[in-house]
Amino acid sequence: MKNLKFTLILLTGLLAAGFSNAQSIEDGKKFMYYEKFISAKNVFQQLLTANPNNEEAAYWLGQAMIGPDEDKDIAGARAVYEKGLAANANSALLNAGLGHVELLEGKTQQARSHFESAISLSGGKNIMVLDAVGFANADFDSKYGDAAYAVEKLKLATTQKGFKDARIMTDLGDAYRKLQDGGNAQTSYEAALAMDPKYARAKFRIGRIYQSQGRSQEGIYLQYYNDAIALDPNYAPVYFYLHQYYYETDVVKSAGYLDKYLAAKGATDEPNTCFLKAQMIYAQGKFEETVTAAEACLTGNANPYPNLFGLLAYANFKIADKLEKAGDSTGAIDAYAKSKIAFDKYLNKQKAAKIGPRDKVTYALVLLKFPGNEALAGSFMEQAVLEDTLEINKVAYLTEVAKTYEKRKQYAEAGEWYKKILNVKKTPTKTDIYNAANSYYRVGQFAKSADLYTVYTQKYPEDIFGYYMIGKSLWGIDTVMKYGLANNAFAKAIEVGEAYPDKSKIISQLMGSYKYMFAYNVNVLKNKEVALAYADKAIALDPNDAEIKGNRDIIAPANLKPDTKPANTADKVVINPDGSLNVTGKDGSSTVITNTGKITTVKDGITTIIENGKVTMLDANGKVINTPTPPRPGAGTPKPPTKPAGGTKKK
Repeated sequence: MKNLKFTLILLTGLLAAGFSNAQSIEDGKKFMYYEKFISAKNVFQQLLTANPNNEEAAYWLGQAMIGPDEDKDIAGARAVYEKGLAANANSALLNAGLGHVELLEGKTQQARSHFESAISLSGGKNIMVLDAVGFANADFDSKYGDAAYAVEKLKLATTQKGFKDARIMTDLGDAYRKLQDGGNAQTSYEAALAMDPKYARAKFRIGRIYQSQGRSQEGIYLQYYNDAIALDPNYAPVYFYLHQYYYETDVVKSAGYLDKYLAAKGATDEPNTCFLKAQMIYAQGKFEETVTAAEACLTGNANPYPNLFGLLAYANFKIADKLEKAGDSTGAIDAYAKSKIAFDKYLNKQKAAKIGPRDKVTYALVLLKFPGNEALAGSFMEQAVLEDTLEINKVAYLTEVAKTYEKRKQYAEAGEWYKKILNVKKTPTKTDIYNAANSYYRVGQFAKSADLYTVYTQKYPEDIFGYYMIGKSLWGIDTVMKYGLANNAFAKAIEVGEAYPDKSKIISQLMGSYKYMFAYNVNVLKNKEVALAYADKAIALDPNDAEIKGNRDIIAPANLKPDTKPANTADKVVINPDGSLNVTGKDGSSTVITNTGKITTVKDGITTIIENGKVTMLDANGKVINTPTPPRPGAGTPKPPTKPAGGTKKK
């Protein structure tokens, strides 16, 4: 029995020795360097299983779990560190690891407490602990972490006796880069390369510094990326970065770098190989083939990568758009339905933090293809605009929705979305204001149209178009010119237009304004002399306009008799947020015109209400005093056109 026991002990020792030779901390760290996190995790897990008290294996296992840019296993890393600390509360390294997890969770105060504990427990001079604290805070792509604190601790690590570690020196460069100190960052990276001339990660990081300075530095940063590949052809991160860099500009180069990335990374450490290849097909514009490839990736996959559903959604959206433009409405709606199904699955399975503004915008556009989803689509669009940080993107999102409503001839809805652009853009253009205002004008929401064209005149006071369109909008409300709502706007349009050195570009606006003033003086004021003066100005501007010449010929010999009671024209017009108007008349009257067309005028204690063609007059006590029939406009004189003259489009 003693001999048997000795044999078992010897065999166990030999197996342990063999395992130690095959799987070491350094092997795992090498996988970490190449960002082969699955392989690294397997190494550290086996080491920890073999020795549950191996705090270094536990630390690196947690790091392997939180290493990936996406799909970090933060909960798993926390469990590893907490289990290790439960067995050894004084482990400086595991305290630092737990602090890293807490930073990722946004618990900055708890993280700092664990970092300080780690430094204190290690005596403040342990290189590995100082690096763990610095690395956690220096993560350039994390919104948490104190970069200055990271620099302090990493610099302290580099001053320790015998220090010569390219990895830690590169971590210091990352800390400086996060601190936006590119000079010291590059110095640190170059120091790392002096320690290890083959350390491609440092060379790659220098390239990132130059890329942050803009496209003008493209030749420099791409050279650094190529230098990194030359130093170590197996360094997969740079291949993936270049694949993404060229994805939207050069699909051939992008595909080539993807192939190199997949070869360097290996199937074990890139579980999303199928998706990446299908996505590359999408980049080439082969949307039907993309659908086939993505569906093949999903077949038999019990836990599919959520992005596959997103890829299906986008590919079907592109197919639908193509069919719609080709006039195949049936095929298009079928493809949109498939896109919606895929989007529903994507939004259900994907982590909320990874659903971007573009996803929400495209989903909103798909929803709008199916009546009844307008409110939900609007909600997703609003979220996208709120989340995106770039003005150009916000404007693009809002424009897409506005144009969608415009194609459906739902101009009021289009106007609402075009109007949102005015609140997003720091400097709205004439076209931005026009798109919103004209959308309302097209559906007879004249108060909203006039309100926005007023904004136009405030920003562009020397442009006749804004005043002209205010006039047309108010004329749309006061169609028989009873209140002269449009008078001031057209008068201003004439004033501004006549100052133009080159009137050839504004003929339609100036002619329209002259014609309105001609009609107003004929129909309301009965002032032939003023009317003819406007007609003469119009004819001088455009001698070939048969309409104004014919009307002038009618009026010239006529004997117009002004009303004994002067016209009650508007002196001031205020457009309210609800679309109603408050009009102050030159005779001292006060009138409210609602967006439904109800007109209420108060003058000298008498209230006159005009609604649905009925006129009701009330005395000061609210008693009905009479209901006269409204007078018929003068017969035999030119009437204003049913639509304001001049068209609806800006010339």
